[in-house]
Amino acid sequence: MGPASRIVIPLALAMAAGQAEAQSTRLLTRADYESRLRGLWLGECIANWTGLRTEASRTSPPFLTDADWGTQPPGAHGPIVFVTEQNPWRADDDTDIEYVYTHLVRVDDTNELSPDNIRDGWIEHINRSIWVSNKTARTLMDRGVTPPGTAYGVANPNWLMIDAQLTTEIFGALAPGMPHEALRFAALPIATTAGSHAAMASRFFVLLYSYAPVAPRSLSPHEKNLWLIDRARAFMPEGSKAAGIVDFVRSDALANPDPDDWESTRDKIYARYQRDATINGFRYRGWYESSINFATAIMALIYGQGDYKRTVQIGTLSGWDSDNPTATLGGLLGLLNGEQWVRDAFPDKTISSLYWATATRDNLPDWTPTESGEDRFDLLAARTIPMVERAILDAGGFVDETRGRWLLAPVPATPASSLDPNWRDWLASANRSVRAAGGVVTATSNITGAPWGCQCSGVPPCIANGYELDWSGIEPGESARVQFSSRITTPTPGATLQLGVEYSIPMNARTVRFLEGDQWADADEGGWFDSITVEVRVAGVWNPLPPETIQSEPLDPARPFQTIEWHLPATIANVTGIRVRGPVGGSWGYATCLELDALAERPAPFATFDLNGDAAIDIEDMYSWRDHPIDLDGDGAANQSDLDFLQAAARWREIDDMSSQRR
Repeated sequence: MGPASRIVIPLALAMAAGQAEAQSTRLLTRADYESRLRGLWLGECIANWTGLRTEASRTSPPFLTDADWGTQPPGAHGPIVFVTEQNPWRADDDTDIEYVYTHLVRVDDTNELSPDNIRDGWIEHINRSIWVSNKTARTLMDRGVTPPGTAYGVANPNWLMIDAQLTTEIFGALAPGMPHEALRFAALPIATTAGSHAAMASRFFVLLYSYAPVAPRSLSPHEKNLWLIDRARAFMPEGSKAAGIVDFVRSDALANPDPDDWESTRDKIYARYQRDATINGFRYRGWYESSINFATAIMALIYGQGDYKRTVQIGTLSGWDSDNPTATLGGLLGLLNGEQWVRDAFPDKTISSLYWATATRDNLPDWTPTESGEDRFDLLAARTIPMVERAILDAGGFVDETRGRWLLAPVPATPASSLDPNWRDWLASANRSVRAAGGVVTATSNITGAPWGCQCSGVPPCIANGYELDWSGIEPGESARVQFSSRITTPTPGATLQLGVEYSIPMNARTVRFLEGDQWADADEGGWFDSITVEVRVAGVWNPLPPETIQSEPLDPARPFQTIEWHLPATIANVTGIRVRGPVGGSWGYATCLELDALAERPAPFATFDLNGDAAIDIEDMYSWRDHPIDLDGDGAANQSDLDFLQAAARWREIDDMSSQRR
């Protein structure tokens, strides 16, 4: 780039400075975002309690229709009308687990909760008014199990239900416009109760919440909804059940010449995912499953066309677990448009901002000792703002404390598959990669078990089938939902068990992962290794792990379904096998295993404004962008908007520097 260009660029940027900042959806204000957070909670509560009027009242034909609004048909839990009069708003599982997570993020001082943070938080606060997968996970926690073990298919038969779709959306709101950070924050909370395509559906809602604050302002409400759907859809593997649901519902709704005829799409959802599920290669698991309720949520979002009341109406009338998708969409629209927008939908109503958390949850602070309930949405939003600002700063964005402004961090210009931690792990899996390359994966054991049931197999292929970590999102088969057990018909306490996985194609390994199965403490006591040694095979020779290897957590004979990883100090190339060996525990003497796998390097992507790597964000980075344009704002294109975004970052520092010099 010549001298003339170096003169022209700064002048052009200076002329466009105010306009670019004003128009950028990645420049947010603290005040506006507090309003959005208040709108999230208010919109979610109204939609939640409205949807509860029809929960489970229609799970097959005859379904409710628009004509049923304002009436109380058989099975309904009250007149089907908007619920706006609660004061305070009573907690329900559509809002109260998110509320607990917000509390844990604050008290644990981290947006990325650890397995122990989550388990301890659930035990302290979540003990009643829980059902299905939430209840199963909570029961497992009393046995010492932590996520993601609480959602492994063998441990939790409800892992494909709706639960995580209604308990984790808030993590998207903690990372506005930063989908990679939202997925990182939400990964373990989702893995507390969901796996496979149910986890993908949950992630979809997290992504909607993350993208909502940066939706293009020039779009109509209906167009914004489609923009959000398309952004979140990009994070789903092709061929996954969840992706197919989005595509099916979106296509049918947009092809419908009558924008009010949502009922025809609902009837097709019923036919495809319930009535004819087996014919279509699916399994219908009940009215509270993930898939059919995921489909109705997409339907209500599209047909609602961005109108709060219409969206809530459709969600409430759609059937099945009608309060959950409806609550999620009510919160989304509140986050998209702010508190006053939600209130404006009910001009003749005075709607409370108070929240009664301890109606269903335990041991939470009382933030409003002189008022009903324990919290107010304005107080909750204000407490959430530091969490959002921490996310922005940690990701490389900027926070102006004085002016109350935020410049969001850039989005890594990488495929969605590298931004989702679950997808990254699946792509890094040797058990998956060898098969994908046409090779053979062979599981071995020196003991053939004779287990007595318990979803157990005495032969080892199941330890390398990839079932627990499969991120293809296809309908999981029940026959593969088993664990290996070395238990035989007579006690063998202290016997040495060796489990191995061998690869016909050499692979790179940076991590060895061992997923333990269940444990028993009765007369058949066992299920664990007392100690364990790990080896990798290179060039036909078995080698111990380097001494610098870090083990993620110790073996715990009182904690089933552990996830233990050995993180190597450097990648080991040309690995053709891994194995674990050690004495088995318990008076009967046996160990269990869900999966044994080697994972390649899987670094989390990170984006920065410092394009030339000189530890400064300034005009030189704009020159670098001119030489090598990259997508910084995550819209999939490297164009003028990215340069405007980079300019705002550079000028942000200019203002800081000038302020410092004035002092």
